[in-house]
Amino acid sequence: MGEFIASLDELVPVDKAQQVILSQVKALSQEDVDLIEAYGRTTAVDLSSDIDVSPFDNSAMDGFAFRATDVADASAENSARLQIVAHIAAGDWYDQEVQPGQCVRIMTGAALPDGADTVEMIEKVTFTEQGLIGDYLVMDHPLDLGKNVRYSGEEVKAGTVALPAGTIVGPAAMGLLASTGNTTVPVHRRPTVGILSLGSELVDATEYPARGHIRNSNGPALSGCVRRAGAIPKVYPTLADDYDAIKATLAQAVAECDFVISSGGASAGDFDYITDIAAELGQVFFKYVNMRPGKSQTFAMVNGTPFLGLAGNPAAAICGFEMLVFPALQKMQGRKAFFHPTQQAILGKDTKKKGTRENYLRATLTRDAQGQLVANPYKNQSSALFGTLHTSDCLVLVPGEVNFLPADSEVTCVHLDIDAGTVI
Repeated sequence: MGEFIASLDELVPVDKAQQVILSQVKALSQEDVDLIEAYGRTTAVDLSSDIDVSPFDNSAMDGFAFRATDVADASAENSARLQIVAHIAAGDWYDQEVQPGQCVRIMTGAALPDGADTVEMIEKVTFTEQGLIGDYLVMDHPLDLGKNVRYSGEEVKAGTVALPAGTIVGPAAMGLLASTGNTTVPVHRRPTVGILSLGSELVDATEYPARGHIRNSNGPALSGCVRRAGAIPKVYPTLADDYDAIKATLAQAVAECDFVISSGGASAGDFDYITDIAAELGQVFFKYVNMRPGKSQTFAMVNGTPFLGLAGNPAAAICGFEMLVFPALQKMQGRKAFFHPTQQAILGKDTKKKGTRENYLRATLTRDAQGQLVANPYKNQSSALFGTLHTSDCLVLVPGEVNFLPADSEVTCVHLDIDAGTVI
């Protein structure tokens, strides 16, 4: 089957647009980073352990270690007395075998000596004198074999995989990598994403806008989106509606970046040039996506680099990024899950929409008296607003064929601030 190329007036379904973009990207090459710098990165290969973790049987409690058979018949009426023959701290190694009728006082994490197979915590025993070497442990209850013992290789065995390829490295994974000797971590390279802001009306955020002008807010917002996706933003100077200037900058950006996005200039206005420029420099796959906000979305491959021309309205630009660019950036980082996690909720009020586009409504989530998750879409869904995006917990998906959903309808909520693949 050949590549999907839509006509420039075709409304491409969201899932089809996602498939098209994902088909044009692949995981980036690997690089080695220091373990301390590996947080949030994605492992490029299976990472194995050079030792058993734990490397030895050890105590899970501060207490006493002994043979379980020595206390098998212990009771309040018939207590067992075991002589304390050693006091073992974490880091110590006792090289004698614990004999029947003997025990050792042991600290959490200390190696279990030969002969001992069970540990009881200090709070549940009594002892003579100070409970040190030469004194006696008094046990009035039996204990299961292996109680309070952490076994050698319980976490991972030497030579086996500790973290598989495609794992996002979090704090616990960093600890596991340290335990298994992986202090240099092969990870996929993070994509650099070029960001172009288009429009003669735009001025830098540091400037006080003159009449008819507005500050460039999409550039910083999309930079945040890129960082949240795990990638590296590269912001280019704001561009006026000048065909040649936009063309030159787009050509520069695709040469320097792994993915390029722009905001503005993607619709059908007199000065919306980005689709024509993308077609001149590369291959355009589609121009419109069947979603609201964010209908105008030009996707092209330009000299081997994916490019998406986002709509200019803030909510449209961000929604377009999160639904179309975010998944591609996850794939480029070698991750196993590409899409934002979703969750089911019920609508808090009747919801209407016009037309056949798939709607993504900014909404907040609450719990009702029964603990049911309730989604409450904002009344004002203007695509020009940042505020409702900033305070939203999710986007409520209203399918294209649906124009009315009554309160208490079950809906799908898309979470934007949680890692892809997270179970919620």
